[in-house]
Amino acid sequence: MTYEHIIDKNRCKGCGLCVAACPKNVLEISGEVNLKGYFPAYQARPEDCIFCAICATVCPDVAITINEIAGEAAGRGKRRG
Repeated sequence: MTYEHIIDKNRCKGCGLCVAACPKNVLEISGEVNLKGYFPAYQARPEDCIFCAICATVCPDVAITINEIAGEAAGRGKRRG
């Protein structure tokens, strides 16, 4: 199964807590600046996600939501960042 992390780029401050907490190294810090001048997290490896939701739990900005990608969409490994 593949999971999609929806990260509110303009809410994320790029603190890196989610990146450090992820046991599968799914998330990374983006090289693109958001509207507030921060470098937000993004889902670098969606295929490695095990849906433990630790990233969403530790996020102090409540900027992460995780959804299951069903069927054909999972095979495409769609990246949002």
